[in-house]
Amino acid sequence: MKMKVLLKEDVRGQGKKGDIIDVSDGYARNFLLPRNLAVIADAKAINEIKTKKESELHKIVVEKQNAKILGDRLSAVTLKIPAQAGPDGKLYGSITSTNIAEALKSKENIDIDKRKIILEEHIKSFGTYMVDIKIYPEITAKITIVVTDNK
Repeated sequence: MKMKVLLKEDVRGQGKKGDIIDVSDGYARNFLLPRNLAVIADAKAINEIKTKKESELHKIVVEKQNAKILGDRLSAVTLKIPAQAGPDGKLYGSITSTNIAEALKSKENIDIDKRKIILEEHIKSFGTYMVDIKIYPEITAKITIVVTDNK
């Protein structure tokens, strides 16, 4: 006899968490159910999973909308970062993603994780640079960084 079960965890060779699968009676009663890996797929369990998936999808949609709004806001930002340089125009040290994240927080009140700021290499001289910020998968904003002399 076969039994429909809803997996609560990933089970090797059977399926992923949230899948509804057909398994033999003995496998379900002796292995899956006692180890709390699955529950019998009744209307309540199926409805619960459906509701959970819908709420996850809604959460993703809201996060994407917020990321787009933040991306538009970031694209309009021109960030001036003062730095000291030697007589040859090379900066003492360099402008890193940490410096950019701190400047965004203090000047624009935008909190961005430094790991999301994509710099090919550290900025080591004065000038204007375009820097990518990965806000969300598939959503990237370009921000203008102007490195100026702090005199």
